[in-house]
Amino acid sequence: MIGHDLRQVATTGLMLFALFFGAGNLIFPPSLGASSGDAVGVVVIGFIATGVILPLLGVIAVSTSGEGILGLARRVGPRFGRVLPLVVYLSIGPLYAIPRTAIVSYELATRPLLELAGMPTGPVALALHAVGFFAVALALSLRPSRLADRIGKFLTPALLILIAVLCAAAIMAGPVIDRPATGAYTTAPLAAGLTQGYLTMDALAATVFGIVVITTLRAQGLSTDRQILWGTSGAGVIAAICLAAVYGSLALLGMHADGDPADGTSLLRAAAADSLGPTGTVVFALVVVLACLSTAIGLISSWAGYANTAWPRIDFRAQAIGCSAVALALTNLGLSAMIVIISPVTLLLYPIVITLIVVTLIDSAAPGHLHWTYRVPVSLAAVLGAVSAAAETGWSAPSDLLARTGAWDNSIGWVLPVVIVIALSIGVDVATGRWSRPASDTSDVPDEVRRAIASQY
Repeated sequence: MIGHDLRQVATTGLMLFALFFGAGNLIFPPSLGASSGDAVGVVVIGFIATGVILPLLGVIAVSTSGEGILGLARRVGPRFGRVLPLVVYLSIGPLYAIPRTAIVSYELATRPLLELAGMPTGPVALALHAVGFFAVALALSLRPSRLADRIGKFLTPALLILIAVLCAAAIMAGPVIDRPATGAYTTAPLAAGLTQGYLTMDALAATVFGIVVITTLRAQGLSTDRQILWGTSGAGVIAAICLAAVYGSLALLGMHADGDPADGTSLLRAAAADSLGPTGTVVFALVVVLACLSTAIGLISSWAGYANTAWPRIDFRAQAIGCSAVALALTNLGLSAMIVIISPVTLLLYPIVITLIVVTLIDSAAPGHLHWTYRVPVSLAAVLGAVSAAAETGWSAPSDLLARTGAWDNSIGWVLPVVIVIALSIGVDVATGRWSRPASDTSDVPDEVRRAIASQY
């Protein structure tokens, strides 16, 4: 039985790797390798810290509630528990991330193959690609209990083999190209790597994919809270190891590839063509399609599960079909307008979600249950995230004011203030007895907090 559970957790971990590893994750690391010179090791360590370990912590945090981001958000308050999950699911679901997988797979995979074959590449080609792409993604997402088998046993091994072939061929094809480090990679390589890993924004996806992992493990027979936490943590570690290994290999590829160091796509295409010839174009296309398809499957299934919970009169199948239809329409209409909206929203959401993940992990280790440590830091993260979002839309007055402190930037300027407030809020919870209060004692706790606590058990 233990061996069976380990195999299921391993398969689920491979599935989780594929869900995280989209086309953006494929493109970032080669650019790091080509741009960081002798500091590549330090840069990759920083990238892994925020691009791998942070999402892993997000998956583990989600497993403590058993309800994904719904359970986490309710710990802040009932209204927050309704609004945050909806905005997160929409922004990395049918309104942006899902249609983006179809567009990216077309631009990086299907279009080059059509050009190689001398075939037209206009709007009709994109439409046909999108229809086929979402038909396959929808078909594979309709049974969430089978995702681990379909992705973890088939798509992920194929993806890993193709990436290994591409990286090995590129690394053996020629020596490391001597390029000096550029920009921030010269002065602060670790900070640059941390920032690039942060900008993958995979911690947002972790709150969505975490519930997919929980659902999968429950379908495989893991039922108790302890089993779910163990299984989710194990799957997360396996996914993290795969991600770290792939990121390191792709960074090495970037060091050997001839192309624009700032353009990961050009580096990958050059590496594929120089090492494998015309076959390299096909291999690269397959890697992109499998990466995008796996992510789309996970996002469609995640949205359908969430929407079915929020609006139970519409079943899972109908929600998945509706999500795919909206994504298909946006793919063919173009995403330029949505990007203008989604980019500021993401800058708002990311500090909130990361803060919620960190506080949840602290709360899981606390003897009692926290209150102010949820509400105050998350509220501050929301305010500072709103400052970054406003600057992204063109209104930079609040950001300019904070920049006068010398410790603010629109990407990670929120981190230090929130860390300080988390520490102060823990002090308040300790002073009011919440840190040491037994978990069974919920006297004098507001109803919404009591319900959130109950949802953990």
